[in-house]
Amino acid sequence: MSKPVEDILSESEGSEGWDDVNEGDDEEQVEVEIVSLLDDKTFRDAASMVSYCKDKFNFDFVATRDRLGLDFYGSIKLVNFVRSTAKEGKPLPEQISHQDLADDRFMMPVLADDAFIMCLDDLPLAEGDSADDTGKAVEGDAGRDESAALKAQLEDVTRQFANYRLAVEQTLDKRWHAEDDDASSTSSADEPKKGKEDSSQSYWEGYANHDIHETMLKDTVRTDAYRDFIYNNKHLFKGKVVLDIGCGTGILSMFCARAGAAHVYAIDKSAILDKARENIFHNGLADTITCLRGRVEDIQLPVSQVDIIVSEWMGYCLLYEAMLPSVLFARDRYLKPDTGLLIPSHATIFMAPANDPEYVTESVSFWRDVYGFDMKPMLEGLLKDVRVQYVPGEAVAGSASTYALDLYKCTVDDLSFRVKWNSTLSRDVECVDGFVIWFDNYFATTRKTEAEPELITASAQEWQAQRGDGSVAFTTAPTAKDTHWKQGFLMIEEAADGKDKMQPRKKGDEIEGHLTFSIAEENARGLDVKIEWEGLPNAKHAQTWSLH
Repeated sequence: MSKPVEDILSESEGSEGWDDVNEGDDEEQVEVEIVSLLDDKTFRDAASMVSYCKDKFNFDFVATRDRLGLDFYGSIKLVNFVRSTAKEGKPLPEQISHQDLADDRFMMPVLADDAFIMCLDDLPLAEGDSADDTGKAVEGDAGRDESAALKAQLEDVTRQFANYRLAVEQTLDKRWHAEDDDASSTSSADEPKKGKEDSSQSYWEGYANHDIHETMLKDTVRTDAYRDFIYNNKHLFKGKVVLDIGCGTGILSMFCARAGAAHVYAIDKSAILDKARENIFHNGLADTITCLRGRVEDIQLPVSQVDIIVSEWMGYCLLYEAMLPSVLFARDRYLKPDTGLLIPSHATIFMAPANDPEYVTESVSFWRDVYGFDMKPMLEGLLKDVRVQYVPGEAVAGSASTYALDLYKCTVDDLSFRVKWNSTLSRDVECVDGFVIWFDNYFATTRKTEAEPELITASAQEWQAQRGDGSVAFTTAPTAKDTHWKQGFLMIEEAADGKDKMQPRKKGDEIEGHLTFSIAEENARGLDVKIEWEGLPNAKHAQTWSLH
């Protein structure tokens, strides 16, 4: 059995073990399987593969390389150009030119762990040239020593692989502006509003940590919804091109690949992409999934259109983190019009009045008597920030108002809004302590038809039951199974002030007002929520909470 190239590389990382390699009369031979440039036939050495392509397909790799005067990196582009052309089922040009190889995308490997690229220096050199022990062409040498020891062979493979990885990394950084300190990479879709802090760097750094991904993956409401939709609708994915935005560990991309996608482009700006690439490789999906580092606004995909966009973009109260604009950008730039699918396809924000005297008492009274000291100033964050927490279902005190998004039609402007809301109290309450916000997500199997409503205001459970066609939905409501998004609890200041300005309300009482979502004043990825109300007998009729 051939020895994997990655094993060769791992053995060459240090000097330990060289004595063992050199001991004994029988030296271990390094074997790799080299896939033909133009079909699936495999070979034990590069020269045999090149000869095969020349005889069967009339393509002479060495002659083409020498005619164009290609260096090591140019040879890599030639390999990937030929493989890419063959993969697309197109004939090679009668005579390949420098212009054919000009696109930097040919620095990206078409075949994962392409052993031929690692063996390029084993090919015959141009006439009059040879190679010294560093692998560089020199004049007048007698040629490469074909009986080189195993150590030199391993060092050569390691050097070539390291050089190739570096070249690819530098090419991608230049092409897709993936350098973190490259100010020019900020596009208008992510440009912070004047006077607001651009927290994007810390945002991406946060998603490089493993803990946050473990939390999300263990959220079965979230992860099961994506898995069930993808696996239960494999006919939607078979043979399709998929774009996964903010791929994280790569879980959604792997779901899509297992469901039969022809190819998946997995994008993430965070360093977690390195782990995603490893996860994908170890699960045997590297030929189907291509990982691209950067923001979708900066990356130019190798394809002009995709069939499906999948993304887990939701933040607290749905719109915290401001990731949805990136999805909408990709929708407009890459998704096939009329037939392309968004996963999820719709989302709805729910807001309802809340009465939770136990929480208010515990949270507020603690600071009013700390070992005999009144620390009321410590309440400021509690009353002015959106509290992300699990709100008990019984705390919801009235009907919910909704703000729905059709992701096929909404724009970035729709993500900052002021809308009317109203609620009917469902029980008697001593006072309304605040408001609770949650959201539902919907995964439709088809794009909305004329007969369907433009926006979804039904609960996830009701909507999924009505569809019955493989569509999936999930909720983050207080009355349902907990998710890592929890709920947003917005406490009214008067309620925390001893309720002296708030009065009891009866079941059936109506309250109404306006709900406003906007970008946080000091954080371009943050969220400000303002609620105005009428029907509550207190001095104040509006309050703004922030989510940082």
